[in-house]
Amino acid sequence: MLYSKLIGKTKKQFPKDEESLNAQLLIKAGFIQKEMAGVYVFLPLGLHVLNNIINIVREEMNNIDGQEILLSALQNPEVWKKSGRWDNETLDVWFKTQLKNGSELGLGTTHEEPLANLLSERIQSYKDLPLYVYQFQTKFRNETRARSGLIRTREFIMKDLYSFNKTNEELDEFYETAKDSYVKIFERAGIGDKTFLTFASGGSFSKYSHEFQTICTAGEDTIYLDRNKKIAINKEVYTDEVIKDLGLKKEDLEEVSAVEVGNIFKQGTRFSEPLGLKFTDENGVEKPVVMGAYGIGPSRLMATIVEINHDDKGIIWPKSVSPFNAHLVSLNTQADGVYEKLNSAGIEVLFDDRENVTAGEKLSDADLIGITNRIIVSKNTGDGVELKSRDSD
Repeated sequence: MLYSKLIGKTKKQFPKDEESLNAQLLIKAGFIQKEMAGVYVFLPLGLHVLNNIINIVREEMNNIDGQEILLSALQNPEVWKKSGRWDNETLDVWFKTQLKNGSELGLGTTHEEPLANLLSERIQSYKDLPLYVYQFQTKFRNETRARSGLIRTREFIMKDLYSFNKTNEELDEFYETAKDSYVKIFERAGIGDKTFLTFASGGSFSKYSHEFQTICTAGEDTIYLDRNKKIAINKEVYTDEVIKDLGLKKEDLEEVSAVEVGNIFKQGTRFSEPLGLKFTDENGVEKPVVMGAYGIGPSRLMATIVEINHDDKGIIWPKSVSPFNAHLVSLNTQADGVYEKLNSAGIEVLFDDRENVTAGEKLSDADLIGITNRIIVSKNTGDGVELKSRDSD
C-alpha cells in the first residue's frame, strides 16, 4: 500500500467531539471515521486491523469445531414473539422498521431466536448433536447513549457462537472448551496479560455467567480482581456470599476499572423450548436441545487494544493485529527498490512514498499509526536500512 494513495490520512488535531482515547487516536491516525454518534466507518487501515482480529477469532472457533454461517440482519417478529423478546420492554435496544406494506421488521441485536428457529428444521436425532455454530454479523442496538468510541456503539460486528447439546453435562464440557479458546484469543490479540475471567450474573440461565474483562482506565465496568488466581468478580454480583462461594478472600481483591471484551453463558432450554428445537434421544424420547452462547465484539476488542497500547506519540499495535507487517519510510531518498523487495518476499508494507513532506512529519505519522515494525531508508543508511520496533527506542 502506498501511503500517498491511502484513503484515510493522519489528521493534525484530535477530533473535538470525541472524549474516548481509542476514538481520538483511531480517527487522528486515519483508521476510522465517525458517521454519527455510535456509528463508525472503517477505513483501509482500520479494516486491516479489524480483519486481523476477526481472523484470530475465526481460527480459534474453527479449532473447537465451530461451523461458520451468516444469518440475516433483518428479523422476523414472529420468531421473536415465540420467545417473548419482541416486546420493547423486554428487549429495550431494538431498532425496528417497516416494509412498504406496513409489516414490522427488526434489525438483529443478537441471534439466538433465528438460529434456534433455523435448526429446528435440521436437528432431529441425538446423532445430529452436538453442534456448534458461529458467525460474524452486524448487530444493531438502540443504545440510549453511545459512548467510549468503539467500545459501545449502535452498529457493530459481533462474533456470536452458539452451542447445541444433548445434556447439561455435555454443555458443561464444551463450555470449558470455549472458555479456554477465549483465553487463547486474547493472548493472541496481545492483551492476555491484562484480561481476566470474571464471574458475573447468570440471570435466569445459570448461577454465573463469565465475562472476559480487560483492565483499562476507560472501562465502564468495575471488577474485583485476585491477580494471583487470575479471576475476578463483577461489581453486579460482588457479595460476601459470592466471594466465599468462589474460594476467594476479600483482602486479596483489588477494585479496578475494566472493559468487557467477551462473554460466555449457559442458556439451557430458554430458547430451544419456545422455538421447538428438539431432538429424539437413544430411547426415542423427545427432549429440548440445551444451548449456550459465546460473544466477542472484534471492534470493541480493537478499541481496547488501543486504550492499553499507546504512548504520547500514538498507537502501538501488537504484531498479531498490526495493519501491516512493516511501515517503510523514505527520508529524502528513493526506497522503491526496498519496497519491491519486501513485496516480493510476501511482506505486507505500508510505504510512505510522499514527496515534499519533512522527515519529522513522516516519522511523527509513523508513530501515530503505530505499525509494529518500521523500516527507514535514508542517505545515512547507505546500502542498508534501519529497522525499529514501534514499542522500543
